[in-house]
Amino acid sequence: MKDELDQILISYKEPDFDKRLDNLRHEIMKAALLMDPKSRDELTNIIAAVAEHGDKAVSEYTEKFDGVKLTPDQFCISEEDLKKAHSEIDSKLLASIRQAIKNVRKYQEEIFIGNSKRCSGGTGIKYTPLHRVGISVPGASAPLPSTVIMTAVPAQVAGVEQIAVISPPRYKGSIHPVILAVCYELGIDEVYRISGAHAVTALVCGTKTIEKVDKIVGPGNQWVQMAKQKALRLVGFDSIAGPSEVLIIANDRANPAWIAADMLSQVEHAPGSAVIFTDSQELANEVLAELKKQVKQLGRADETINCLKSFGGIVVFDDMKDVIDHANLFAAEHLQIQCSDKSRAVADKIKNAGAIFIGDYSPVAVGDYWAGPSHTLPTGGCARFSSALTSNDFIKSTSIIEYDKEKLLKSADDIIRLAEAEGLDAHAKSIKIRQEPRKATTQQD
Repeated sequence: MKDELDQILISYKEPDFDKRLDNLRHEIMKAALLMDPKSRDELTNIIAAVAEHGDKAVSEYTEKFDGVKLTPDQFCISEEDLKKAHSEIDSKLLASIRQAIKNVRKYQEEIFIGNSKRCSGGTGIKYTPLHRVGISVPGASAPLPSTVIMTAVPAQVAGVEQIAVISPPRYKGSIHPVILAVCYELGIDEVYRISGAHAVTALVCGTKTIEKVDKIVGPGNQWVQMAKQKALRLVGFDSIAGPSEVLIIANDRANPAWIAADMLSQVEHAPGSAVIFTDSQELANEVLAELKKQVKQLGRADETINCLKSFGGIVVFDDMKDVIDHANLFAAEHLQIQCSDKSRAVADKIKNAGAIFIGDYSPVAVGDYWAGPSHTLPTGGCARFSSALTSNDFIKSTSIIEYDKEKLLKSADDIIRLAEAEGLDAHAKSIKIRQEPRKATTQQD
């Protein structure tokens, strides 16, 4: 009997294989930009209102979208409430949070380049941490304390002095206590119970209550992401994040039950994308059977099935070379490789991925919560040109040029020729004047 999930199986033997595969890729890529024209108009109005009216507009939109009435002096969570949330958190959970923080901090310190000072031939580079950063932490359907860890810790490693967190007041008119507890653990005392496009705009423009920031990072719904995009050139930001996605490369030695579980762990975000590329028809059939079985055990089975039908796929290729080539074309946020002893060799051929998880025992959840690299990753194919968020994204570099007289005179004629070739006589003159003997100065009585 035909099942509705049968439609996600795509084989190279089908006459329309290329078309179906392209459609799947395009659906995943455009998922990050699903905002209708009416919503875009409303977004423009929100940004304009907050830019002009500040805190008043933030209060109005918080009531409209979150159903919570707040005066500006209620935006920021008090130190007392942060401390209370921290004191009441489960001790075992707190221990896990502390170890996760330790893992992330260690990794981010190891890859940090901000302390290096390369200098050669009169040139060098200076790294300066950003002064103030805003972090968006979703909290509509479930609290995401891991987002605080994966964004704030890299910023702290870089030396960012001020961190402001925004999160929606969806837990009894405030922010979920586990998020507050993590903020307190990290020493973050500027936490605002606001979110959405109006909160992002407040961070971009500043209000009487909220000081503007230099950069905004972190996930959020389409309103948050589009507001970040509108802020381009006013502040920096990490990326325009779309739905979470995983692409799994597997051969006939992979465990179909584990693959199905890994796929469901992403589509449960709803929306979320989960795709497997394999050169084994037998494995593909087994994964499909496991998906049908496991999805029925989920609390939101219908929603997950619809998500799989829209953004999921089990794709069978003729050989592993085609698998790898198309994986690089998809440039997935999370790329898992479950090819037994060949996993590392496959990973070496991957050029485009936000994060690569090698082997059967490296599911995405290890990276989401524990391993050390940030789980803030490029989505929608952006891994072709973007990277994971790291401590190095919270510093800016300044070029250093320091020539002495001898070095300038040695290069002067070449610089003059280049300037004159561009018709910039004043540029050339600024060099020529330094070639002339310096006139003695006389002191007037």
